[in-house]
Parts: sequence; structure tokens; C-alpha cells
Amino acid sequence: MAFDACMMRCVLDELSSAMPEARIEKVLGPRNDEIDMQLHSGKRSARLVFNVGPNAPRLQLSERAKENPKTPPNFCMLLRKYFTGARIVSVEQPHFDRIARIGVSCYDEMGFRELKYIVCEIMGKYANLIVLDSEDKVLAALKVIDFAASTVRQVLPGLKYQVPAMQEKLHPLTLDRAAFFEKLSAFPTERTGEKFITSTYSGIATQIAHELVYRATGDVDVPLCNIDTEGFYSVFEEWQRLLINRDYTPTLVIDTQGKPTDYSYMDITYLGDSMKKLHYESFSELLDAYFEERDRLEHINQRARDITTLLNNAVARTEKKLGIQRAALIDSERGEEYKKLGDLITANLYRLERGMDSFTATDYYDESCPEIEIKLDPRLYPSQNAQKMYKQYNKCKTAKVVLTEQISIWERELSYLSSVRDALSRAECEQDVLEIRDELYRSGYASRLRGYKPDKQKKIAPKQFLTTDGKTVLVGRNNTQNDYLTFKLSDKGDIWFHVKDMPGSHVILVTEGEEPTDRDYTEAAELAAYHSTATGEGVEVDYTRVKNVKKPQGSKPGYVIYKTNYTAYVKRPLDLSNFKTE
Repeated sequence: MAFDACMMRCVLDELSSAMPEARIEKVLGPRNDEIDMQLHSGKRSARLVFNVGPNAPRLQLSERAKENPKTPPNFCMLLRKYFTGARIVSVEQPHFDRIARIGVSCYDEMGFRELKYIVCEIMGKYANLIVLDSEDKVLAALKVIDFAASTVRQVLPGLKYQVPAMQEKLHPLTLDRAAFFEKLSAFPTERTGEKFITSTYSGIATQIAHELVYRATGDVDVPLCNIDTEGFYSVFEEWQRLLINRDYTPTLVIDTQGKPTDYSYMDITYLGDSMKKLHYESFSELLDAYFEERDRLEHINQRARDITTLLNNAVARTEKKLGIQRAALIDSERGEEYKKLGDLITANLYRLERGMDSFTATDYYDESCPEIEIKLDPRLYPSQNAQKMYKQYNKCKTAKVVLTEQISIWERELSYLSSVRDALSRAECEQDVLEIRDELYRSGYASRLRGYKPDKQKKIAPKQFLTTDGKTVLVGRNNTQNDYLTFKLSDKGDIWFHVKDMPGSHVILVTEGEEPTDRDYTEAAELAAYHSTATGEGVEVDYTRVKNVKKPQGSKPGYVIYKTNYTAYVKRPLDLSNFKTE
């Protein structure tokens, strides 16, 4: 669902009730398009998140801390100057739009108390965060809009702040039965009820309009001519009273793969039973649950853009090279044919003369002894033609050996690149990306990482889980950590797991000298399946004692060979909610 004016109302209601007169303790800038303010009110602390990025703009309270860069963005430093130690004294929503106007009591340079405003506009890709003085003059803006960017509305320091122009629509919370039916009678009857709601009333997301139509008719795309108007108004009025009375139901919609797909401030019924729904106590919990994975992936994608480009190009080059080598290997299979032709020419030297371009010979290599025509080079003597065929035979025989070896090398390189790509897809923080970047540097890709200089980095520990029966399971985050986990951290008697013939993490079931239970084995295998590219049911996971796992000398990070292994068939978990973490 788009973050509409109704959702803005819900969030501001929660901010006012949960954090009254909150004190701003810290101002953080986890990203260039996001500002987090650490608030404290009474016994509660929370973060007020202003996200004005193009993909997920929103305003929300959050309980979750985020990783912050070493050097904060300039706008973040400016807000620290203005608002660190300040107190929120008012929260407003001008014109019931996607705008929050937050009054903050702070101190000026001389130590006198003054009032400033933080204006958060959630307008899709035009979202912005603006700081105003007590007279509504712009002091600063995260996104400066000058005359070149817009001739209608500018956001520049020193200019008077202007609220974005409102559309000529009705206020959705005004209980006016006459106005509803007046607009309904003038609206084209062939258009749908959803279009009527979104075209007539401001601040309503399409998803909510679908829900209201569904509650009135039992379907979504229903034209007005087929809708009972009294029933339609009754549903619409019930929705209005829900917002007026603040009777919210924070709802998260989850698809069959366990991924959040939508969120709302009311129960959603038009999706039927195909989607699972979760209800939360607060909007901070709801929005954290919905945006956490999206924000993480977006952040990782931004930080790892050069690595992704490098991997894509390297994989494309490797696949192209493998294609050429495999085609050449197929051609090298003709070596025996060249040898046969050389033998037949030698057997018929007495019949041949220089200048002949072909001759017919009996193929004694075939049981039926057919007559075949053999091409000759008229510039060469017959014996030289035979030697030419033998040279081609030897060349193919050598090429077969070399190409087989080269194909094996490049297949391992492709497997390595796939494993790095898999690790990157599961990166959870910026430190994960830094370790992968360092791994690529040390694996010979330094020239393709622009300006990269390795430095001492804080190493992060492998992931740790607890099985139901209390055994520790360690999971590597990348190839370098996989090697460390298998050959340095684990004991020889621990159990090593890895998905079969696919990129994935090394997984260690710590035995501590005891024999794990069958459930320990199963859950460790499921973790190996989850931390891999495998999908679905019946995932094959190899497992053996750590002492049976070896690393060939000179091999790439993460590459191992093993013996005396067993194979488990498990279902890949949709998520890790059933696994305890240490």
C-alpha cells in the first residue's frame, strides 16, 4: 500500500500518544535519504524515522537500530546542530495530506529558546524533509528545489515555505451524506467504485478503495451501475468512523513465500484466503516488519553496486569463454577421424599423385567397407597429405587434454563467482559487503574494483543458531568466513554441512564430543539449505565430519573437497523464525 494521508494520520496519532513531548537525544543519518531521531519520553525510547527515498518514503516510529556510516551526511550534521536536546511540542497534518508538520522547541546560538518546524512531505519520488523557522522560512532542506527544477514551487533556504497545492477533492473524514450521493450521481456509472472513491476523496490509497468496494459488493472491479448505493455509503461511512474514532487494526499481508507484500491500518479481506495476515499492536511494529527486509536489500544494493556489476561481467565473460572452449572440445573429438584419413591415404600412396584434389578409397574401419571420397591438397605430395592429417590428429589429441583441464578450471571459477553472488544476496549489513569486497580483492579482482584499498576491518562472527535440542550451529557469511569456520574454528569431530553441488554456506553442527540427535542433524541441514541457492522440497544436503573436509592447495576461498559423506533430503525453510539465535 502507498503511504497515503490516512496512514500519515495513524502514524502521527501514535507519535502524539506514545511519545508526548518527546526529547530528541540523537540525530542519525543511516543513509543519504533517511534521518533517524532518537526520542525519549517518560520511560520509553524509540526512533522517529524520516525516509524520503524514492522507493519507500515514510514517517514512522521504530524500535530497531540501524548501522550508521562513519561520516554522517551533511544534512544530518545540520539537524544535530538544530535539534539535539530539543523537545517536540506539536504534531500536525496540514490539509489532511501526506505532510507532517512537527513543532520543536530548541535553543538558538545565543542560548534562547525558539520554535522550529520539521516538515516531512511523503510525496513519492518528490518526498522531502524541510526545516523551517518560527516564521515558516526555509532554513534547510534535504532536497533543494530551485527554479530550474520547478517553476511552480521552490524549496530554497530563505524562501517562505509553501504547502503543496491541494487537489480539488472532498475531505475523506467529513461525514456528509448529501455530498457523497451528489458526487455519486454525477460520476460516470460505467466506471468502477474504486475510481469513484479515489477520484472524489483525497488521501485514500487504491488498496483501501478496493477493500471498501469489496465489502460493499463482494468483488473489487465493480462498475457503479452494479453497486447498491445505500450499501456502498454504509461501508464508506463505517470506514470514516474507523478513522475518526482511531479504531485502527495495523495489518501486515504475507504471501505464500513468507514475504510481506502489503500493509494497512485496517483489516484487509479482499485478498481472500490466499494471503496470510498478521495483526500488530502498533504501527511502529507493523512498518518495521514490512520495511526491514526492503530497507536492508536496498541499502546492500547501494553499497554493493560495484560488486554486483563486477560479478555480472565476470560471470558473463566466464560463461562466454566456457562456451567457446566446450565448442572447441567437441571439435577435438574429430581427432580419430583425422587419423583414419591419414591411414587411408598412406594405404593408397601407390595410387596417388601430386596435383590430385581427391580420390575414392575403401573404408576398412567400417564393417560394411563403404567407398568414401577423401579430399586432398593438390599442392602437396600424397605423403605430405597423410602427414597433414596426422598433425591434425595430434593437435586434436593435445587440445582435448588442454581444453578438458581449462574447462575444469573455468567451471570452478564460475562456481566461485556464483558462491560470491549467493553470499552477496544474503548480506545483512555493510560489514558483510566489505568482507566480500575484500575477498574479491584478494582473489585477483583488485583491478576491477575502482580505487579499492584493503584496510584493517573489524571481522564479524559467523551466524549462530540453537537447535531444538540445544546444539549450536554456526553458519558462514561468505567464502572467506567459510574457510575460517571449517578449518580454524571447528573441531575435527564436528559435523560439516553443505548443499549438494550448489553455492551455499558452510554449516557446522558443534557436537562438543557428543552424538547429536536426529533432530539436530535435520535442523542443521535445513539451515544449510536456507543459506544456499536451493529452493523447494527435497533439497540435497551433504554432511560429514569436519576431519573429512580438505582444501586443495591454491584453491579459491570456500572451495573444498570431502569424502565419506552422507546426503540428507530436507525442505528449505521459508524463514528462520523457528530457529533460535544465540
